[in-house]
Amino acid sequence: MQDIESLSDERRVELLAKHYKAILELLGEDPSREGLLKTPCRAARAMLALTAGYRQSPEEILRSALFKEEYGSRGQIVVARDIEFYSFCEHHILPFFGKVHIGYIPTGYVTGLSKLARLVDAFARRLQLQERLTLEICEALQKTLAPEGAIVMMESRHLCMQMRGVEKQGTVTTTCSYTGVFEDIARREEFFSMLARR
Repeated sequence: MQDIESLSDERRVELLAKHYKAILELLGEDPSREGLLKTPCRAARAMLALTAGYRQSPEEILRSALFKEEYGSRGQIVVARDIEFYSFCEHHILPFFGKVHIGYIPTGYVTGLSKLARLVDAFARRLQLQERLTLEICEALQKTLAPEGAIVMMESRHLCMQMRGVEKQGTVTTTCSYTGVFEDIARREEFFSMLARR
């Protein structure tokens, strides 16, 4: 098989669809019945879209809209909260989803606010662990924007806990990662208090 990175999207869909057809057969289904005829191709296209993060550069996303700005020169925080995300748990390939809250203190440059949401998607649309996802978003902000500090908090529900296994409904998992001035608990508390204002 040719190098994965050189495959066109159509070729990826074709190859994935063959595997989805085989999975349906192994589950005891008949992929030739009317309701399932197009399912392998639909599932392949959906999976390709839901894992688009593998084919995106988080750094390029942030750099595509950098603006020189003095905001942050006195330690002010930029906060984007309640950014929805959807991802797949890498252990069971089941969804987990929720909200991400991002804060950073600029040092001369800010990025477009939509780029923060796109950054989240670039990492979320991969097979993930919530802990790693939180860390990757925070580290990409720090590396690309070089702020005084960055902080990322994530709250999510995992279908691998709700649909199977312990089957506990309503459980929310919270993770947080931070750099720079957010190592200071007072700065973290300032961020959390901004999130609490609804």
